[in-house]
Amino acid sequence: MFTLLKKEVLRFWKVSFQTVAAPILTSVLYLLVFDHVLQEHVQPYPGVTYTAFLIPGLVMMSVLQNAFANTSSSLIQSKITGNLVFILLPPLAAFEIFTAYVLAAMLRGLVVGAGVFMACLWFSPLPFAHPHWVLVFALIGSALLGTLGLIAGIWAEKFDQLAAFQNFLIMPATFLSGVFYSTASLPGFWQKVSHFNPFFYLIDGFRYGFFGQSDVSPANSVAVAFASLLVSATLTCALLVRGYKLRN
Repeated sequence: MFTLLKKEVLRFWKVSFQTVAAPILTSVLYLLVFDHVLQEHVQPYPGVTYTAFLIPGLVMMSVLQNAFANTSSSLIQSKITGNLVFILLPPLAAFEIFTAYVLAAMLRGLVVGAGVFMACLWFSPLPFAHPHWVLVFALIGSALLGTLGLIAGIWAEKFDQLAAFQNFLIMPATFLSGVFYSTASLPGFWQKVSHFNPFFYLIDGFRYGFFGQSDVSPANSVAVAFASLLVSATLTCALLVRGYKLRN
């Protein structure tokens, strides 16, 4: 398991300019554009500038997207190139395969998130009202998206299918989770719709760790996020045990 974990970490670290530096630059560009347009017009929380509000959302978005990309891209590449057999042949239990892939995805997501955070601090300092909540939601969020990446990689048989999974499910759920706005500013109907999006609870809870303000109680957010992770992990392990789209 540790050999597989090391292999997955080295896989993204060998091309860190693409897998780490590029997402950091993208997030900084988001910050520059939205800060320029909305800084003087939006105050999401009392006493919190829009720039400060935006930074935790961008950090968590980077964590989620990169954790998903790590597991999904690794698995689909292994399937297409035919080297997946070298992962299935060793006496690894399904849970061990799951753990190695997800831990590597978490590491990539957290490294990119830390890079985005440090780069964005140049634009606005951030308080740490509840640092433990920052860590909890970062860990759960990266684990959840690493797990969803495994599901996508198992299901997809070619890059087009993986791109569809990401573009029509992961990206909309991420962008509509409150990264760029507070859901409290939405009409009542759309606020209720937002609460069906598990990514919303990750963003909202993560932001609470910085400002001590949120749209939903952090306890409720962590409960929803952890339940989503548990369901996804159970499904993924079941697919690995069955060998769904892996052994044929």
